[in-house]
Amino acid sequence: MYDAILVPTDGSRAADAAVAHAVELADRFDATLHALYVVDAGAYSLLEGEPGFVADALEREGEAAVSRVAAAADDVDLAVVESVVAGTAYREILAYADDHDVDLIVMGTHGRRGLDRYLLGSVTERVVRSASQPVLTVRHEEAAADEA
Repeated sequence: MYDAILVPTDGSRAADAAVAHAVELADRFDATLHALYVVDAGAYSLLEGEPGFVADALEREGEAAVSRVAAAADDVDLAVVESVVAGTAYREILAYADDHDVDLIVMGTHGRRGLDRYLLGSVTERVVRSASQPVLTVRHEEAAADEA
């Protein structure tokens, strides 16, 4: 059913929850797991100082995040493709999924509501609305518990 599963990560606990699901699904279907981190160019373009320094730090953060995905997949002996790219997060996720014939995208959600969600936007929501592939969203446990 699934040959290639994409799990975008930002290194957060919400992303880690999605990683666990993605690893389980990839293991069940003997699929290749793709771990993707997007260095958001907009996040540092307006900062004063040396933008290259910030970009390098974000790239190192991304490499660490995809390495954590690979380590989780290694526990069950899965093939993992690690990628760190620069751009706008949701656009890069969609492009990567299309370019690599991904069958499923597994993403975490922070569970933001109201003004926070409106002001901050949601990468996951944009991917869900725009992807041609199915998108499985995994809600972070703390976010769900906060609403109870």
